[in-house]
This record gives sequence, structure tokens and C-alpha cells, in this order.
Amino acid sequence: MSDLIYLDNSATSFPKPEEVYKFMDTFYRKHGVNPGRSGFDASIETEEMVFETRKMLTDLFNGTDPNRLTFSYNASDSLNMVIQGLAEQGNHVITTSLEHNSVLRPLHHLEIAGMIEVDHLPFDKSGYLDPDDIKKSIKKNTKMVIINHCSNVIGTIQSIAEIGGICREAGVVMVVDASQSAGSTPIDIKAMNIDVLVFTGHKSLMGPTGIGGSYVMEHVPVRYTRFGGTGVRSAQKTHLEEFPYRLECGTLNLLGVAGLHAGVKWINEQGIENLHHKEMQLWDKLRRGIQNIENVITYCAESTENHNPLLSFNINGLDSGDVGMILDVDYNIACRTGLHCAPLVHEVLGTDKIHGSVRLSLGAFNTEEHIDTAIQAISEIAAIRNP
Repeated sequence: MSDLIYLDNSATSFPKPEEVYKFMDTFYRKHGVNPGRSGFDASIETEEMVFETRKMLTDLFNGTDPNRLTFSYNASDSLNMVIQGLAEQGNHVITTSLEHNSVLRPLHHLEIAGMIEVDHLPFDKSGYLDPDDIKKSIKKNTKMVIINHCSNVIGTIQSIAEIGGICREAGVVMVVDASQSAGSTPIDIKAMNIDVLVFTGHKSLMGPTGIGGSYVMEHVPVRYTRFGGTGVRSAQKTHLEEFPYRLECGTLNLLGVAGLHAGVKWINEQGIENLHHKEMQLWDKLRRGIQNIENVITYCAESTENHNPLLSFNINGLDSGDVGMILDVDYNIACRTGLHCAPLVHEVLGTDKIHGSVRLSLGAFNTEEHIDTAIQAISEIAAIRNP
């Protein structure tokens, strides 16, 4: 396991910083109790850590009120709550062909139930949306635009601030899926005109699996869709209206919050820009290296600008699953193959007909040696096709 070259960070970052492992273990041993439900010291101290994590994330995204930062299982969980909490009968929703199934499926279920109408806007050959397409698609009954900040298949980062300005002017709520960008590239909710930001903790925020959340601006009327215990005003029969309780019920994933706390602290110490710069230097070496290999095709990998460090490719004549298996078995390189839970991206690329693509996604702990090994491995695998 120590020799594993891990290039699947877009799925889950691995390994985590040592500080994350240590803090989770130490904190949970001393404070593994319900936060804020009781008056004893450990419970109070646990609630302080939870609130401090809300504040750290709110500051990271340049929000204003830590109570508007709510926790969930992951981005998919928050997207379901937000989409169902905003959608109303007769609404029109605009989204894109870049989206993950965590957006596509909730919208599809509401659409086939006859509640909403959905438009999926395409991206260009370089992997970017035209903000004017958003503007032209807005109707009188358009309720929200849901957009992926960074694609989990091709890594392109969209012009969120410009799209957000269009939405704000039209009075349309913009929901941003920051699963791939939170912790990897700077996000400013106010400057980018974001109404709802959804994130997950187990990718670039360096937390464990099973934790994510959202930040909802004060003017956005998201209804609660779940009901349960909050530890506050227990005699009240209806679920609480105020944040954070509106989108949280039951006991939080405390171990997940603790890991997220340590992860965000580590990111702040390293600096997002510094981490991103290092990762993109390695990505640029990777993409240049494999683009020079005969029979290798890369997708939307033209420049380091407005891009995150993930790269999708195929080798002519070889199934992506077979390439991934060879990378794993023969070279101990972990990657992701297939449709990556984003089928519309592959429909636009034309890779849906060839079982998707191979995705290599870099993280904070990858090295030049890892990239050199990956390039050499892909060169040798491509030679199987063209001996």
C-alpha cells in the first residue's frame, strides 16, 4: 500500500494530512458526545468545535453568518435538500451538461413527477459554458440555475461570477455545486453572486467521507424537507425555521466535522493558492507528457487557466476499464474509469459510446515521480495498441 500512486483525488482525497488523522482521534476520544444537547463541559466544548468549524468554512467562502453554514452527509445530500427545498410547481430550472448525478437525478425525478421543467445547456469544445446561453435561457418562471463550479470529468472551472451576475439581475437563484472546487480554488460567495453553495468534505477540503454541507444566503427561502430532533425547543411540534436547524436534524456526524475542522485549518496554513499552483504544475507535466503519446486522446485539457488538476483520457482501441485495470495491477496506480456519475458530459464528448474515459486526478501529496511513472505507464499501455 505504501507504494500506491494515488491519482483518484477527485473521488476522495487520499492520504489526508497527518494533522487530520490525529485531531479526529484525539478529539473523538475526549469529546465524542452530543454537541450542545447537554450542559456538561464536554458537550459545551464539542459544540464550540462545531461552531468554530462553521465559522472557518464561512470565512473560507467569504460568507457572513456561520449559522447559515449547515452540515450534511455530503454534497449529494445537500443538493437534494436544496433542490427539493427550492423547487415549486411550475418552475423552470436551468442546469448544464457538466453536472453530476447528484444534480441530474433530483431534477429528473421532479421533472417526471410533473413539478418542474429542466433545460440542460451544453459546453463548448474546450469544456466551458457560455454565460450568454444562461441569459438567453431564463424565462419568466425560471426559479434557479444549478451549475457545477468545476467538472469532475474534465476539470474545467466555470465563470461563476459572471453567471451569478446574470442570475442576480434576473432574480433567479444560483446554486453552485462546489464539490470539486471547495478547498482547491478560491471561492467568494459575495463576489461571485452565489446564492447557495454546496460542498463536500472528503475531497479537497481534506476531511473524511460522510460530511458535507451548504451555505445559504439570507435572501434564499429554502424550505426544510426533513423533520426531527435539534436539541432546541423540544416541545415545539414543527421543525425549527431558523438556521442551522432548518437544514439539520438529529445528531451531527461529529467525527466528520472534527476531520473537516482539521482539514480546513491545514488548508489555511498551506494556502489554497499555493496548493493549487503546485498541483497544476504537476497536472501540466502530466497532460503534456501523455498528449505526446501516440493513440492517446485527452479531453478539454488545453491550458492550466481556469482548470483544476484532473485529466480525462482514452487510448484508441482500448477500453477505459481495461486501461484502468492495467494501471492498477501492473503499475500500482489508482485512477477512476467509466462515466464518473456524469453521463451528460460523456454524451457531449462522445465517450458515452466507448464506456467513458480514464480519469487521473491529482492531490496535495502527489509528486513529480508519481507523474513520471504515470506517463511511462500510459506510454507502455498505448504501445499495446500500436506495437
